[in-house]
Amino acid sequence: MIRYVVAFLLLLMPFQASALTPGEIMKKSQAAFLYPGKDFKARVTMKLIGKGGQERVRELTMVRKNYGEAGGNQKYFMYFFQPADVKDMTFMVYKYPARDDDRWLFVPSINMVRRIAAQDKTSSFVGSDFTYEDVSGRDIEDDTHTLVKEENVGGKDSYVVKSTPKAGDVNYSYKLSWIDKASFLPLKEEYYDRRGELYRVFTADEVKEVKGFPTITKRAMKNLQSGHRTEVSYLKVDYNIGVEDSLFSERYLKQPPRRWIE
Repeated sequence: MIRYVVAFLLLLMPFQASALTPGEIMKKSQAAFLYPGKDFKARVTMKLIGKGGQERVRELTMVRKNYGEAGGNQKYFMYFFQPADVKDMTFMVYKYPARDDDRWLFVPSINMVRRIAAQDKTSSFVGSDFTYEDVSGRDIEDDTHTLVKEENVGGKDSYVVKSTPKAGDVNYSYKLSWIDKASFLPLKEEYYDRRGELYRVFTADEVKEVKGFPTITKRAMKNLQSGHRTEVSYLKVDYNIGVEDSLFSERYLKQPPRRWIE
């Protein structure tokens, strides 16, 4: 009898979605999505698809190394193989918590390394629907996070978190993230513009386990206003391969070591 009374009282209690705070959910998601392993390398194929279905393909290698725990410093290095207009172009990021990242782009056509200004973080990354900030991530503390609901997405139970920027340094008013309860990877993200209208949608289209790390190996970003979308596939994914610190230098932006980009 007592068991049934307790069950009835639990039904009358206010719904409590999670023992984790919204900020904790987003921190765990950031760790799972952007920080797995000590380092990471993958061959990446990026399809830029226009409203009419016309395609442009970019192929690159991405290398990442963590410094400290999840949420701490990171360094990224990317080398582009194709098409011809971006061949041999390189991109490097020094990511820091609680302050603006440092970003460099080497443009081979003019043989120049260009420093990317902090305010350019919302600009398109090499013509795609992803921004520079999408590539290396956004600081958790830059937003206010609210747990909106829980929902099943593609058979996976997820938290739905609303993230509202504290400052007007981005081109959206808020973002909704569907975070897988099991892996804490983002299954979907919706970006709403200043008028509160949905304009960009991120989806995790394929997740595989690599060396014990759940990894989004296919993802997409669609701009609903322009009809343009970008589909990204991660191939030859590997973790904990001993990436050297020396890779992340301006010197190697111009002449990257073949062993790390092939």
